[in-house]
Amino acid sequence: MASPRTITIVALSVALGLFFVFMGTIKLTPRLSRDAYNEMKRAYKSYVRALPMLKKMGVSSILLRKSIGALEVACGIVMTLVPGRPKDVANFLLLLLVLAVLFFHQLVGDPLKRYAHALVFGILLTCRLLIARQPEEQPPEKRILSVNGDEQPLIDEAAPEKGKLKVS
Repeated sequence: MASPRTITIVALSVALGLFFVFMGTIKLTPRLSRDAYNEMKRAYKSYVRALPMLKKMGVSSILLRKSIGALEVACGIVMTLVPGRPKDVANFLLLLLVLAVLFFHQLVGDPLKRYAHALVFGILLTCRLLIARQPEEQPPEKRILSVNGDEQPLIDEAAPEKGKLKVS
């Protein structure tokens, strides 16, 4: 049976992956929701206006929106489908992306209700990454005590199992 830690990591990975695939797709195409797509276009225009440095580097609002959307879709797919280390890399990239989006929202002065979802999903990404990076609990090793040349298990391991009598 899978450990609670494994179940938690898988559940968070799938949920977060699907969320970012959905949000990235909204940034890339109006097929899912024309209103949300238009809102994203408007928001990214305000982000680029608030950061003139992006304009100087040749980054338009369209390029910024499509780059972030494509990165969200790619990392979301990895989080949902790919096992192992790539999930952690995708998790970390998405966390950096969420921090950038939170910075953009603060820069343009958006109210909390406009970016609360990014804050919540940033916390979830952080939790998933922390849980995934924790070392797996190993079963305790049997420790042996040597007394007068005789090896005996330590007292904790020497105790009889529950429901069984120790006969000497």
